[in-house]
Amino acid sequence: MNVTVCQSCGMPLTAPAQFGTETDGNTTREYCIYCYKEGQFEQPDITLEGMIEMCTAILNQEGMDEESARAMLRNQLPFLKRWNASGSERNVAFSAENSDESVDLNQVTSDNTLSAEPIRYVTLPGKRLAGVSARTTNAIEISGKGCIQGLWNSYFASDHQPSPEAARYGCYADYTDGINGEYTILVGHEVGPDESLPEGVNSVELPPATYAVFTSRKGAMGEVVSEAWGAVWAWNNQGERTFTGDFEWYDERSLDPENVQVDLYIAVRREK
Repeated sequence: MNVTVCQSCGMPLTAPAQFGTETDGNTTREYCIYCYKEGQFEQPDITLEGMIEMCTAILNQEGMDEESARAMLRNQLPFLKRWNASGSERNVAFSAENSDESVDLNQVTSDNTLSAEPIRYVTLPGKRLAGVSARTTNAIEISGKGCIQGLWNSYFASDHQPSPEAARYGCYADYTDGINGEYTILVGHEVGPDESLPEGVNSVELPPATYAVFTSRKGAMGEVVSEAWGAVWAWNNQGERTFTGDFEWYDERSLDPENVQVDLYIAVRREK
């Protein structure tokens, strides 16, 4: 199991010194050293809401807007192992108390809920995507100093747009060290393999791949996309990921930014 974020607080684990320890002194990749040491949680009695408030304060000190930090954590932390250990009932109760819509971790999206597992596996041919891009890391994005929102703004403000009904992509490619290192984020649309691109438009080539597909519930774009990635990070089969290129797929279900449903395609090794 290649866990890449702390399954208690959601902190990205990017260096061995950040890993928690078991009673025998060996490190664990499930929890950070601040949450888990010598086989025990540092704050065994803290509640999920307490963890959210503590992490909100930390992110706020690091420069992230308090309201945005709290919303992100409320979307992501309920899916992590520590808080999901007792089953979905606790998480449904937490969601009902803290949002307008409850999230049942064991349902698919036909009734506007989010599954904590892929809803399907699919094998796709290669794709060429074009748009605006930048290099970033998950640590930068979580700190509130990231570039992803700015790329979306730049893309929709550009003159190089396909037809309104064309699907848009948020693509993650050219990883240097899986979820821990740098990667390219490209916001754009699909183009032909030989199509010439205007100056200033970048492209990413995705190879043929098998993907685990996660589908968000319906809701405001910032909330449901963050929540869906929280499910990916908490997924038990992290070791299947190949990092050859992942993408968010926005189709006709995403025309209303306040009522978006998006698919996350996560490249994996095995075929289903």
